[in-house]
Amino acid sequence: VKSQFALTDMMEGWYVGCALIGSICGVLVAGSLSDYLGRKITMLISAALFSISAIGCAVCGSFDALVAYRIIGGVGIGIVSIVSPIYISEVSPAKIRGTLVSLYQLAVTAGFLIAYLANWVIDVNGNMAVAGDLWTNMWNSEMWRGMLGSETLPALLFFFIIFFIPESPKWLIVNGKLDKASAVLSKIYATKEEVKEEIEVTNSSLKGETKGKWSDLLKPGILVAVIAGSAIAILGQFMGVNAVLYYGPKIFADAGFDNPMFSTVLVGVVNFVTTILAVFIIDKVGRKQLIYWGVSGMILCLLAIGIYFAWGSQIGLGNGFMLTFFLAYVFCCAISISAIVFVLLSEMYPNSVRGRAMSIAGFALWIGTYLIGQLTPVLLGWSQAGTFFIFAVMCIPYMLIIWKVVPETTGKTLEEIEAYWTNRK
Repeated sequence: VKSQFALTDMMEGWYVGCALIGSICGVLVAGSLSDYLGRKITMLISAALFSISAIGCAVCGSFDALVAYRIIGGVGIGIVSIVSPIYISEVSPAKIRGTLVSLYQLAVTAGFLIAYLANWVIDVNGNMAVAGDLWTNMWNSEMWRGMLGSETLPALLFFFIIFFIPESPKWLIVNGKLDKASAVLSKIYATKEEVKEEIEVTNSSLKGETKGKWSDLLKPGILVAVIAGSAIAILGQFMGVNAVLYYGPKIFADAGFDNPMFSTVLVGVVNFVTTILAVFIIDKVGRKQLIYWGVSGMILCLLAIGIYFAWGSQIGLGNGFMLTFFLAYVFCCAISISAIVFVLLSEMYPNSVRGRAMSIAGFALWIGTYLIGQLTPVLLGWSQAGTFFIFAVMCIPYMLIIWKVVPETTGKTLEEIEAYWTNRK
């Protein structure tokens, strides 16, 4: 892309960052859209945006068009990053809600791994010297088109699958569509008594409330939840999570690895396999315990990586040392904050304002993602060791917020979690 469109360094940064700008815009409208239109229709809109973006990026004729289509795709990412966890949490029984919501993160890690592999296959099999029609160029001289366009198949698959899922029963109850809610809940719960109880509990949590408004987020207790959720969303980005995923090849290359792309694939494999483990233990171990142990491990690994870059050559630390702690960091991250952040955010807000509150937390998350994407190259240029030491320090306030402010939500109904916040002074 850089050579074909003669991009300056600033234009290259805009090319990378424009999709994140789209994601931030998508997050800002996701809550209101999903509260007004419903979770299902909002996800359908995001799927349509994915499809338009993938096809547009593959066939676009100018850099401006490429940026426009990436922004469109970013909007879809922002929307679905909020609405999908909300939807899963609202259709899940309390005892397995963590497991089911963490499947969302598993799908994200699977997507990263598949993208790494797809790009590697295209890169290995393409020939930059071969040029011809658009289709030929897509897999050879302009293989970036094939890499971006390969999103089309999963985007269309996502679009059609949404037609076969029901609307969120919580959303239906909040909007007074009890018959439809009962029909959906009857497919989730085994008995009519459980269906009736679920409707009654949700209705009870709505007593005295009007349909959710932005001003409701300022109520005592709820405001604390919104601030805490936003804080853990943005702090998680400054603990190095996406810096590792976005800049893994550069970090490995700077460390002197002969095949940095293969090392990045290893990161994707560890991330994916560990997330599978998290799916099975999240409702057994508990959200907060996983975070305590996982983030503690992240701190140790980040310090070790920082030591490698600062004094590795003097004390004889090889690439194997760095790779070991790098993959261990990915393991600790994937089994804790990456697996749990969307679980916590999707279940810690009241029914009537869940979409809006999630939008604010998601906005904070994507702002953090954008900032870390822009700052990581600068930080690495300033000091590779210092970058990882900073990431280690940022883990401490995250742990304190989880310890002092956020409740353990494992096994609790959404209404019980809501009561914790609304009763908080």
